Amino acid sequence: MAMTGVLRPGHTQLRVLNLEESVKFYTDVLGLVETGRDAAGRVYFKCHDERDHHSFIIRESDRSGMDFYGFKVLDKATLDRLEADLRNYGVVTERIPAGDLLETGERVRFEIPTGHLIELYAEKKEIGDSLGYVNPDVIIEGRKGISPLRLDHWQIHGSDLDGSRDLFTQVLGFSLVERILGEDGKTDMAVWLSCSTKAHDIAFVRDERNNTVHHASFLLDTWEHVLRAADIMTKHRVSIDIGPLRHGITRGTTIYAFDPSGNRFETFCGGYDFYPDMKPYTWTWDEIGTAIFYHTRELNERFLTVVT
Repeated sequence: MAMTGVLRPGHTQLRVLNLEESVKFYTDVLGLVETGRDAAGRVYFKCHDERDHHSFIIRESDRSGMDFYGFKVLDKATLDRLEADLRNYGVVTERIPAGDLLETGERVRFEIPTGHLIELYAEKKEIGDSLGYVNPDVIIEGRKGISPLRLDHWQIHGSDLDGSRDLFTQVLGFSLVERILGEDGKTDMAVWLSCSTKAHDIAFVRDERNNTVHHASFLLDTWEHVLRAADIMTKHRVSIDIGPLRHGITRGTTIYAFDPSGNRFETFCGGYDFYPDMKPYTWTWDEIGTAIFYHTRELNERFLTVVT
């Protein structure tokens, strides 16, 4: 698939209750690489296999949750075109100047119908993955903790799922990959959307609590790495929500857990390849347990109720 618009999830900014405790968690347990700190008190991280300066930012606050979600686009011309498309669709946009985030170019920020702040950007300093670009090695040394490959996707919640779904599919070029229907057999209760060949890059769940996040997801290499992540979480007494187990939706294998501030994260592996000519999968309400947790075929209360 020729990727000419939105390329992938690029970064997110997370609120934490204790900055240094969170820095230790995200470096020693999750195994991210710290890449910088700025005058605003934000700390920047990347995953070992990522090449851009950062994908994950934390700042201290009196409440947990996500500030914004950023997607990288192909180039500056694409950024300008997508901003014009958003405005023609009736979306108010704001230009954030280059340098507001470390090593990051100009960003286009806008609010979607579920209340979340989304950003598009084209430029971020490339610092590499430590393997080199000529005769690269295949082993990244010095990895700590769980050590995911990349920031993979988000699941976010809000009441106007239809509006956010339509904006992403009709304006930003995402494809609908999977959906869960409500009890009426017609209403989308949750949708999984992709801007790439992945099973999803973002998921929306219908929820009266606008501008909330269920989880940020980090990609691991294999199912065995998911099991190793469970061992590391237990060793460090991380609060595990559920897993290891498999999703029916996306077919991915997973663990959900919480950071010290109560933000849920996912360590995820797998998922099928998706192309825009494929029809979306549909799950009916009576099979929602199997859709989310394929092995247990039932949801737990904390998974359903806790968002930040």
